[in-house]
Parts: sequence; C-alpha cells; structure tokens
Amino acid sequence: MNPTIKRTLNQWRNGPYITYSLIAIQTIVFLLNYLLPSLQLQEKGVMFGPFVAYYHQYWRFITPIFLHFGLSHYAINTIVLYFIGQQVEALYGHSRFLALYLLSGILGNAFSFGFNAIGVQSAGSSTSIFGIFGAFLILGVYFRHNPAIQGMVRQFALFVLLSLVFGMFDQSIDIWGHVGGIIGGLLLGNTIALPNNPGRYSMHTRILTGIVYGFLFVICLFYGLKKYGILV
Repeated sequence: MNPTIKRTLNQWRNGPYITYSLIAIQTIVFLLNYLLPSLQLQEKGVMFGPFVAYYHQYWRFITPIFLHFGLSHYAINTIVLYFIGQQVEALYGHSRFLALYLLSGILGNAFSFGFNAIGVQSAGSSTSIFGIFGAFLILGVYFRHNPAIQGMVRQFALFVLLSLVFGMFDQSIDIWGHVGGIIGGLLLGNTIALPNNPGRYSMHTRILTGIVYGFLFVICLFYGLKKYGILV
C-alpha cells in the first residue's frame, strides 16, 4: 500500500471519526430538512408522545438525536459535540463512545416521553451530549488522584449544573431529556467502562448499572403509556 494512503488511513482510524460521522449525519439531516421540507423529516422524527403511544412509532426514541429546531439549535449542539466528543471518544474508544452517545440519547428521549407534558415535541443531540458529559463525570470516581481528570470533571460538572438550572427557567429546553441523558451517561460510563482499566471497575457494579439503565427505560415507557391512557 502507498505509504501516504496508509498514513492517512491510520490517522483516520486513530482520530475521532465517530464524532465527525455523527456531526456529518446531523448536518445532512439539517440540510435535508431545510432544503427539502416536503420530506417532513422533522414531523416524522421528533419525540412526540402521542405518536409513540398510539401509533407505536418507537423509532422516535432514536431519531430526535439527529434533528434540530433551527440553525442556532443545530449550531450550538454541533460545536459542543465537536469539542467534547473528540475528548470523550479518545478516552473511551470508538465503539464505546458510539454506544454511550446513542444509548444516552435514547434514555434522554425516554425521559422526555415519560415525564414531559402531554403533546410536547422535542429533538436535538443535547440528550446524547449530556450523556457523554455524564460518561466523563463518572471518571472522577475512578481517577480520584489524577489532577488533570479531576480538573476537567469539575469544569464539566459546573457546566452541567448551570445548564440544568437555566433549563428549568427556559420553556424551550427539554429539561427532562437533559436529565435522562446525563443519568444515562453516568450509568453507561460505568457499565461500558474505560478500556485497558479492568482493575478499576467492579464487574458486579457494571452489571448493576446496566440493569438500572434498563429499569429506568422501562419506567419511562410505563409512565408515558400511562400518561396517554394506554395503561391504566
């Protein structure tokens, strides 16, 4: 193989290509939604409880991760994902990072379905972004004596706290989605674990946090279906 091509491939494999791919997907979706409104991507993909409850459109637990309401919403989430995603992907590795991102977003959307008021529509990658914040914050438990990680954990914790506080006073922010996302990240960061650190993570704790994740998803589903009168 040509050395230049080989070096380029190695750089791609070692770089944050999952972060770049996620940004590319949400950018393509945003452009399609803007340029081809007849596709109705927004209507078909946002978290909208009645369609989940009455028409069983369960893909809406996933698709809102890649949809955004307007340019500023898209731009803010994309910038945050670009800077934070690279750091967390470098720590957890590509496949673990992808799992963290998607599963945190799914739990965030499940919280939105379960606990938001009836008829609220929500979308955005912030559910997943809060998840990767959570996955980083859990490292503070396992690396108590690492000053670099502890410093970043404090910064991230302050950012998350301020975001949640401001979200409580801004009706346009899906606070339940953010809460579900960060809880998902905290649980999954422990369940999936950091690679090459087997001695730091208890297998029993990893299994337990995985079970808690599943339990919370079921609880959200139950409350959502009950809210819409499917369950009594």
